[in-house]
Amino acid sequence: MIGLLEIEDLSVSIGGKRVLKNVNLKVSEGETHALFGPNGCGKTTLLNTIAGIPRYQVDGGRIRFKGEDITDLPMYERAKKGIGIAFQHPPAIRGLKLRDLIKLCNPQADADDLLTEMDLMDFADRDVNRGFSGGEVKRSEMVQLLAQQPDFVMLDEPDSGVDLENIKLIGKAITRITQKDIKPSKRTKSGIIITHFGHILDYMKTDKAHVMIEGTVICSGDPREILDEIKKSGYERCAACLCQI
Repeated sequence: MIGLLEIEDLSVSIGGKRVLKNVNLKVSEGETHALFGPNGCGKTTLLNTIAGIPRYQVDGGRIRFKGEDITDLPMYERAKKGIGIAFQHPPAIRGLKLRDLIKLCNPQADADDLLTEMDLMDFADRDVNRGFSGGEVKRSEMVQLLAQQPDFVMLDEPDSGVDLENIKLIGKAITRITQKDIKPSKRTKSGIIITHFGHILDYMKTDKAHVMIEGTVICSGDPREILDEIKKSGYERCAACLCQI
């Protein structure tokens, strides 16, 4: 399959501290991957580096998207090329209404339809994320991604701090963003999702999973098998594998 996103020997520092160490990862067109790992292992750093957030310093390696080296491109250029991200803790934005933000994401988007789909119509004329509950903030992020329709979407713990009803709605939105289970003639999109407990995997399809320990991807495989092993043995067994590398 075509490698939509290819990460080669990527090392990244924040404030002079090395966080990612020689990360290698490939996400093919039409695939959605899950990323597991303990807190502080570098999962969020990886997504933010792919997105092009400036505070993340690439010390070595390459990020290729659609065959093009984007390692040094600014964030807005990456977004224009089709990379979208939903943050774990998105900011509240005073003075910008949610309906207006949707139009900024995509002037052709039907804001009312998207807001209705994510049960946010009552929030259309409220400042983005101001006074929103955890589930409402996550659904707001999904509305923005549904409008943007990126070719590659990254989601940082979309199931954290939300109830099961919201998880189901968010999972449905992710499925639509990545166009899973549609007619084979239509090109599917790709993505990476960070999930701590794996609840969201009950409501969406993932093709492959990776485990990150101490800034390095140490194993990859079937998402359910890896999640079951983590639940059974924790990350200790994964860390033991790291010691053998």
